Amino acid sequence: MAAKPSKKLNTLVPLGFLDKVFVGILLVVFGGIVLHAPLSVGFGTLFPNLELLIKSWKEILMLLAGLLMLVILYHKKRWDIFTNPIVLVIGGYALLHLLLLPVFWQGGVATIAGLMIDLRYLLFFVLVYAAICLYPSLRRTFVITFFAGAFVVAAFALLQVFVLPVDVLKYIGYNTSTIVPYLTVDENTDYIRINSTLRGPNPLGAYAVVVLSLLFAFWLRAKQVKPQTQRLAISVIVLGSFVALWASYSRSALIAAFAAFGVIALVTIGRRLSRKVWIGVFIGVFVIAGSLVAARNTDFVSNVLLHENATTGAAISSNDGHVDSLQDGVARMVQQPLGGGIGSTGSASLYGPDPLIIENQLLFIAHEVGWIGLGVFVYITFLVLQGLWRRRSDWVALGVFAGGIGLILIGLLLPVWVDDTVAIIWWGLAAIVLAGKEMYGRKINKTSKRTT
Repeated sequence: MAAKPSKKLNTLVPLGFLDKVFVGILLVVFGGIVLHAPLSVGFGTLFPNLELLIKSWKEILMLLAGLLMLVILYHKKRWDIFTNPIVLVIGGYALLHLLLLPVFWQGGVATIAGLMIDLRYLLFFVLVYAAICLYPSLRRTFVITFFAGAFVVAAFALLQVFVLPVDVLKYIGYNTSTIVPYLTVDENTDYIRINSTLRGPNPLGAYAVVVLSLLFAFWLRAKQVKPQTQRLAISVIVLGSFVALWASYSRSALIAAFAAFGVIALVTIGRRLSRKVWIGVFIGVFVIAGSLVAARNTDFVSNVLLHENATTGAAISSNDGHVDSLQDGVARMVQQPLGGGIGSTGSASLYGPDPLIIENQLLFIAHEVGWIGLGVFVYITFLVLQGLWRRRSDWVALGVFAGGIGLILIGLLLPVWVDDTVAIIWWGLAAIVLAGKEMYGRKINKTSKRTT
């Protein structure tokens, strides 16, 4: 009978040189991605001839990590990692992209950019999944890295709102040709939309949804007493993330946050609430909805929630833009079963013959890889969410699941996975959860098989 591995060996995994480089690269990407926008703009301004190369730092590192992963898996004989259904379907999705390249060729630069945008977060999922399968003790390190990045984003959001001038980012190269230092709600300067360290207000709102979902799940599930220094850091993250969510003025992010919080509350305390409490909740929701309808002509509702105000200078409201993009995207999807080509949509299409912006994640994918590609991606998402749901007793899994539901809702109005920070963070977190047993879940009674 084989001896059981000691607890110490399960928590401390010796890493060789290649292992350390592989994990180090992933942690650099996972932690540094929240600073991608200011770093790429700043260094791109200093070295304009290397702008594309600078923007691609994370993809270059991921490709290097991919090569190291193959070498490590070969030496450790761990090809079984690739037998996971999610990894297999992701491989099929990537192969479909390659097969479609010659069908609607968009040019070299647009195609490479399209491949990076479409596949980078899925590649990162596979890399992190493999890393955690190989070194389970590093799960906590990745989670800590995530919260360290969240602290940076939250702290800078607080500074932007309460301390710094609104255009402070212009001093490192932010402008209309790179990333604007701030936006407004339909050109109304009374409502400034901040970026923090992300690419824009909408990505910032989406990122805040993910952070707050994990923190809410932690609060309801973990209930652990933390040292004073950690409490201070968590307080900054909580306050800064709420400020970022609000100051982004992203309606889709607000809806996503309410949905994510609702999912977490239902899972954790839903069964403990009495019928009277549920009736009160529904009445409260209807009262709030009715109040918003009644106040639809007020300055607050018309600007913040509806993004419509006849007194502002916006010739076309954001609502009209969303509707037009949705109608155009649906028409194109119906007419193009195979899609329009890799790199034919979004920022990648700016390097191609026919620039096109589609403000819906599903329609974005359909235009890139057609109906089959859309179906495969939906299946990948389903498998990931299913795996997270099965581990919902783990507060990290519950937070990532709820945040994912919120991001899917955002994706109905915006191509949420196009933003590198939001996509890499969420898919990286999902890989951390799915690569092994629960890390922060409740203990399971082996005799009754019930969680305690």
